Amino acid sequence: MNDSFGDFNGTQTATAGATKESSGEGIISLLVKQILDSPEGNFKMFDVTYALVCVVGIVRNVETSSTKITYTLEDHSGRIDAHYWLEEGDAIKAPDVMINNYVKIYGSVRPQAGQKVLMVFKLINVLDPNEVCTHVLEALHSRYKAEEYHVKGNSSHAPSNSTMSNVSASQSNAIVAGLDSKQLAVFQAIKSNCSEEGINRRELKAKFSHISQTELNNILDFMISEGHIYSSIDPDHFICTM
Repeated sequence: MNDSFGDFNGTQTATAGATKESSGEGIISLLVKQILDSPEGNFKMFDVTYALVCVVGIVRNVETSSTKITYTLEDHSGRIDAHYWLEEGDAIKAPDVMINNYVKIYGSVRPQAGQKVLMVFKLINVLDPNEVCTHVLEALHSRYKAEEYHVKGNSSHAPSNSTMSNVSASQSNAIVAGLDSKQLAVFQAIKSNCSEEGINRRELKAKFSHISQTELNNILDFMISEGHIYSSIDPDHFICTM
């Protein structure tokens, strides 16, 4: 397996895709092998379940069909396919990714044809090789912090998803970085909703009466395109991807 660094001249692109499972929360940095060796379902480490994983690797292959783009991602521990699902009109918004470039992917783990794959929520081109090294350190840190919480749990300090590592918390904040005050307020309202179908567009309008319907629609469309939220049972119900 080729462990050489890829090309770091790509441009950064944020995208949306996939749907998430309702169980689990938070984000954890991982190596590909950890995902491949994990049981089915959302990734779980020491009794803590995570809704999303973060992986950094080189794009070794890209296959495009009418419904999805499949990226073959490789790090020093293994290879995994990552699927970015396309909706009508999404082809022109697809990530600008070149083979042998490093990328960072936030996504959920799914079984497919007996293999593990990633469903892409957000894909970012990696422009700095130091970020690759940092990710490996984050993956190690996440592993040892999860074990630490597990040990504390056995000593009557039960771990919970709310006490995940600082690395995961910082990644969660990083995903929503760049939102303005109105966008962030709407995002937090969607995130705080606990219903399975998500929060309704009318409920959001009632919560934010100072925001016009047109502006609210634009905010929702923007956050969907950025992968922060997704529509659930219909186009008017929304769930946070974290």
